[in-house]
Amino acid sequence: DVAAGRGRHSLLLASAGLAVTAIDRDAAALARLQAVADRLRWPVTTVVRDLEQGPSDLGDGVFDAIVVTHYLHRPLMPALRRALAPGGVLIYETFTTAQAARGRPTNPAFLLEPGELPQLVAGLEILRQREGEADGRMVAAIAARKPGRPTPA
Repeated sequence: DVAAGRGRHSLLLASAGLAVTAIDRDAAALARLQAVADRLRWPVTTVVRDLEQGPSDLGDGVFDAIVVTHYLHRPLMPALRRALAPGGVLIYETFTTAQAARGRPTNPAFLLEPGELPQLVAGLEILRQREGEADGRMVAAIAARKPGRPTPA
């Protein structure tokens, strides 16, 4: 869970029995997330890291799935693709430029241009995608798989 914040997606995935690594720069939010996960005995590991400062390497082929919501740092995209294991899936959703007319965020650095998300995940097989209004927000979302076969567990 990249840019995990308070960890709502991390907790959802962990509740299903998946081992989760939650990455965010907000140490306090991750401490609260870790406390909840520990209390529930769910498999969550938190990593305090500012992905916009310093190296953005997340490893090579280490994650079966990566979830990113409401966060955009374009230079991170190659690291996300590399970090997926063969057959791994990237689930990504964030705001488009059309959101600025409705409210926050308004900074173009944090908003996708129309049709941009498929370009950012080039090299991955797009399984599903959408762009437009969802729950009153203007977003683009994609589920994409890294080529190759998953390694048997």
